[in-house]
Amino acid sequence: MTDWLSLVIEFLIKALILLTLILLIAAAFGVWLERKVSAWIQNRIGPNRVGPFGLLQPFADVIKLFLKEDITPHAADKFFHRIAPVISLGVAFSVYAVIPFAEPFKYNDRLIYFSITTPDVNIGILFILALTSVGVYGITFAGWSSNNKYSLLGGLRSSAQMISYELSMGLSLVGVLLVCQTFSLQEIVQKQALWNWNLFYQPLAFIVFLVSAFAETNRAPFDLPEAEPELVGGYNTEYSGMKFGMFFLAEYANMFTSSLIIVLLFLGGWNLPVPPEWLGLQQGSFLLSLIQFCILIFKVLLMVFFFIWVRWSVPRFRYDQLMYLGWKVLLPLALVNLFVTSIVLYVLK
Repeated sequence: MTDWLSLVIEFLIKALILLTLILLIAAAFGVWLERKVSAWIQNRIGPNRVGPFGLLQPFADVIKLFLKEDITPHAADKFFHRIAPVISLGVAFSVYAVIPFAEPFKYNDRLIYFSITTPDVNIGILFILALTSVGVYGITFAGWSSNNKYSLLGGLRSSAQMISYELSMGLSLVGVLLVCQTFSLQEIVQKQALWNWNLFYQPLAFIVFLVSAFAETNRAPFDLPEAEPELVGGYNTEYSGMKFGMFFLAEYANMFTSSLIIVLLFLGGWNLPVPPEWLGLQQGSFLLSLIQFCILIFKVLLMVFFFIWVRWSVPRFRYDQLMYLGWKVLLPLALVNLFVTSIVLYVLK
């Protein structure tokens, strides 16, 4: 009973740390970083009034959203209108349940995992793909339940866009799984030790996955579901207050999730550039796990910066161009990559 209780306490502590420290603060930092990077690109100053360097501006925005009136259209389906942002945010947070952040360390002869779950889930990739597929329901429900033609068009665009790019994203991951021969994220990262990154073995899969990640997260230049010029605001047109804030938070959580998955699958994850023994670090020590966690976060921040940089550098596609790219360019490239990878692995077998 004592062991069971300690596991529950450990799970709750890690869940609390994940939700507050990693997700909420990271999303707030992402909002601040996007404003600062966009200001730098456009030769502006950016937020600089609330807190040092404007760091408290995202928290001021959250307070403002909490104090705003929550408006629901009279003709809207109120149940689905309310549950749509909950689905989007819930899916964005649930993905982190199977994502490891470093190698486990030993404490009292027991392995402690740097993740919200205690064991190393060996179907982490499948779980992530399944949840990202469910995430489309939040945006689709938001567009349909608002009883607004612009919102409905945004929801339909989003569902078509996500379905189209999920095929390319899933097929690009199959090449990585063939090379690593495992579904476990922990083992995939371990196989990329000492610059043995999957990026060098699967460059085409990396490009396909990266472009698909932009489309899956509705980030520019693939933000057609919320294109202001023709859809006013898209699927979130009829949302205000903290409901709108939940969609906003889910978008940034998904951006961090995509960056994290890219780093884990293609960019070596938390692996040090040199063997840990060279730095006097022992396997299974807390210090090594902490350093690995910091390396992973640093790589994720670089990817987040890239996401922001692209948003403020590349113009938005037309919708027909977006669908053409998904079905006639990325999908064939993903199939070619899968075919070539299978042939090469069979020959080298």
